[in-house]
Amino acid sequence: MFRARFTLSVLLLSLLPISQSQAADVVYPGERPFTLVLPSNYQPGTPAPLIIGLHGYTAESPYAQNYFALGKVADEKGILTVYPSGSKDTNGYLFWNATPACCNFDSNSVDDEAYLLSIIDSVSKDHTVDPARIYIIGHSNGGFMAHRMACNQSDRIAAIVSLAGATYSNPKSCNPTSPVSVLQIHGSNDEVISYTGGYLFSSAYPSARRTIDLWGKLNECGKKPYRVLPRLDLDRKISGLETTVLRYKGCKTGANSELWTINKGKHSPELSATFAKSVIDYLLAHPKKSV
Repeated sequence: MFRARFTLSVLLLSLLPISQSQAADVVYPGERPFTLVLPSNYQPGTPAPLIIGLHGYTAESPYAQNYFALGKVADEKGILTVYPSGSKDTNGYLFWNATPACCNFDSNSVDDEAYLLSIIDSVSKDHTVDPARIYIIGHSNGGFMAHRMACNQSDRIAAIVSLAGATYSNPKSCNPTSPVSVLQIHGSNDEVISYTGGYLFSSAYPSARRTIDLWGKLNECGKKPYRVLPRLDLDRKISGLETTVLRYKGCKTGANSELWTINKGKHSPELSATFAKSVIDYLLAHPKKSV
């Protein structure tokens, strides 16, 4: 068990790109500190969107901030961004207590839902956050955690983006009380969290398609998703417009469910210059209809 987990940890660390960290605007101290980045055009009293960025297993908050590289677009669009950190497991690796599959391998009792809600509450207390535009983007284990928040804290979350994550394997475990828009982004050649679904240490996770099918049903969409244009360029290492878009239509709840497939993409794609704008445009186009 330990050797398998160690191998997974090393693989995840080796796959994660490293770049220079941005300077933090506001650091919230405490046992689990987090960084809040304020846009340069932030105006107290004017409701602003909030995006929470979640790192993957073994990574840290600065990696998520650098990897997603939302800074420039978020600043231009007046978005507050937060990059918190998970808890340390017995091997010293940071994780989120997300779904049974990933990545609470020690059966830790940490309540990351409560932690993320406390971040939303703290930032909203100190700054003017639009409650209809609170979003989460997560990579790998962070993507699993984004799905957990969408399932269990749907009254607070408008939309999520899961990059190389997945929702619960058992659909009965996901019971949102309010519509949430869900964008699943996944590389077809993901070597860690398989595009077609699989297991992590005997715990199952669904395929990328099954993930959006679940949300298509929860959001009362049409019977099947449709391929739509244009194709996207999300991975700078793959030439051309490698990413296809599969979208559910006619969703009665007003929410949305989409799958962006990075064809030949790996677990940690080298995100293109257009990634940030693409995902932020998606999020801003899907505010919560009622709060």
